[in-house]
Amino acid sequence: MNKAGVIQDAIPQEDFLETSGPNGAGMVAQHFFAFNTAITLQAFAPEQACLSAFGRVRKEARRLERLFSRTLSHSDISRLNRAGGTPVEISRDTADLLECALSYCADSDGRFDITMGSAVQLWDLRRAIIPSQDALREAVAHVDWRGVRMREESGRYFAQLADPQAAVDVGGIAKGWIADKFTSMLLKEGLEDFLINLGGNVVAHGKKSGGIAWNIGIRDPRDENSIVGAVPLCDASAVTSGIYERCCEVNGKFYHHILSPETGMPVQTDVAGATVIADRSIDAEGYSTTLLALGTVRGLAFARKHPAIRKAIFVTSNGDVLES
Repeated sequence: MNKAGVIQDAIPQEDFLETSGPNGAGMVAQHFFAFNTAITLQAFAPEQACLSAFGRVRKEARRLERLFSRTLSHSDISRLNRAGGTPVEISRDTADLLECALSYCADSDGRFDITMGSAVQLWDLRRAIIPSQDALREAVAHVDWRGVRMREESGRYFAQLADPQAAVDVGGIAKGWIADKFTSMLLKEGLEDFLINLGGNVVAHGKKSGGIAWNIGIRDPRDENSIVGAVPLCDASAVTSGIYERCCEVNGKFYHHILSPETGMPVQTDVAGATVIADRSIDAEGYSTTLLALGTVRGLAFARKHPAIRKAIFVTSNGDVLES
């Protein structure tokens, strides 16, 4: 419970914080845990300016996680999912995230769908728990992003699920929205040369010491300790969706976390990893999963038709690398 008497859910590893630097090049770094991922902030600026800005970002991360989390019981998303189809008042930030997310659902023709929560919650790849086909059929019957209703009344924001059994999960889009928010915050704090890494969702602004561009490695899906290449990044974001991020093997069959809205099973694709480079992190995040699900041929065509995508890099299951 905070000072205003509002109940606040405990965030996993909320107290973890590690600070380093400035190093020989003048870089200060901070590491903490939020949104179920390890977050790294790096900047070239005076130490106190970095620590002050990082502290504001960390505080904002706590606030946003308590709005967007599917698992924290008092979050806007959890309350929406438990409301049984009745309207729920949500924050302006949650409303903005949901509106943005729905636009990517529409643009992908539903291949990306934020109402996959009913299917997602059946899987536990960490413990190799695979749901039954009957359970998945029941779950995907409640998947339809078009059933998310939004409205504003006199500065108050409301969301509603047309299907009382539907469940929203913004895990596939929230980090992009959050990374853009953090970028704006660091700029307002006077930082110009910095990198934000939200568990593989990367924003690079300005340059490193000596005017060198930030260099972002593209992971080899077949070996977590290797990369297949690297791209220079400046004032842009790179986000990778990969079937290797959360996966398991059961009885000789491979399962990953990117699910089909039609079946609730992992999508069948020849892409092991899809990286999108875009000016905005939400664009990179919003399109990367869609490109992976589409496969190389349709994914390349999709990327070339969307000007928000600066570049798309596909790594196939055979290790081949293709670029749009």
